[in-house]
Amino acid sequence: MAGVPWALLAAAVLTGAVFVRLGYGFTGGFRAFLEEGDARALGAAFIVPAVAAPVIIPVASLAEGYSRFLAPVGVSLLLGAAIFGVGMQLAGGCGSGTLVGVGRGSRRMLVALPFFCLGGLLGSLALPAALAWPGIGVVDLAERLGIWGGLAATELLLLAGAALVLRGQRPSARGLWAGAVVGLLAALLFLVGGQPWGVTLGLTLWGAKAVQAMGIGLHGFAFWSDPGMAEALAGPWLDLPASATDLGIILGALLAAAAGGRLGLSTPIGGRAVLEAAAGGLLMGIGARLSFGCNIGAFVGGASSGSLHGFVWVLAVLPGCKLGILLRQAGRGPARASPAAGSAAAPARVPE
Repeated sequence: MAGVPWALLAAAVLTGAVFVRLGYGFTGGFRAFLEEGDARALGAAFIVPAVAAPVIIPVASLAEGYSRFLAPVGVSLLLGAAIFGVGMQLAGGCGSGTLVGVGRGSRRMLVALPFFCLGGLLGSLALPAALAWPGIGVVDLAERLGIWGGLAATELLLLAGAALVLRGQRPSARGLWAGAVVGLLAALLFLVGGQPWGVTLGLTLWGAKAVQAMGIGLHGFAFWSDPGMAEALAGPWLDLPASATDLGIILGALLAAAAGGRLGLSTPIGGRAVLEAAAGGLLMGIGARLSFGCNIGAFVGGASSGSLHGFVWVLAVLPGCKLGILLRQAGRGPARASPAAGSAAAPARVPE
């Protein structure tokens, strides 16, 4: 297995294990905020990019071999984030939640994952056209304000975002501590991987490689004709940092869940849950490509890079989450995230 990024893989295994141990996730925080007005989990999530940004912005700006996540703000971002929000609530987990859930043996997430990969592939085919839709382009705070001015502006925007969400509520100490730990892990993954932590591009590559194995060529499509993506498609699947990270998170979650007796393969799943997971995974994959990531790649990775698109993404995902919640509630009780996808009953645990 020459060429395997062992340091990145090890950091990802640690990340998956920590997610299981902390019961950490993002999906339940959005749901609690929109259903109950409980902003404690969602507000605490802003600490994740706030902890990672002081590492990512200066290092990527000053050291060779490091990059930041910068993406344009426009219709593609707004629409994609909303689509992702619908899928996230239907599936009961986001990008990281899907990976952790698969590692924990969640049947719901095992259904969602292949459809997430397929959706990412479909989104990649649509993205070049979507980039021509109206927008204001990339807004890079570090470029406009300098390294330290951009970092200060990033931290102030994150503080303002948390305050706007919380509106006087106080996040729990556990939620802040868990978010800070995840922020440190995001910084670690950046340092060993050379770029911010991403999830969905790896899943998109998995979908593309599966289709390619069936004899369907993708080189004629603009997204896969890009030199970087063409190289990733032709090369070993672990060469792409996001792909290696995704595998590591699944393995880390599996190890932690097995050690703690928390594997969920015996948990039954009904027909409706299968349909929700499949539809949710497909929508998350499409939405992630159109909006340049998920809670990890777009929000955490974008905001901690000083890119405005990360802040806009977290606002644009809210209406999609609301619609997804309504769809899951239709004909039954209030939506609940799958316990095997990283959920936690106590708001302090930042449920998935």
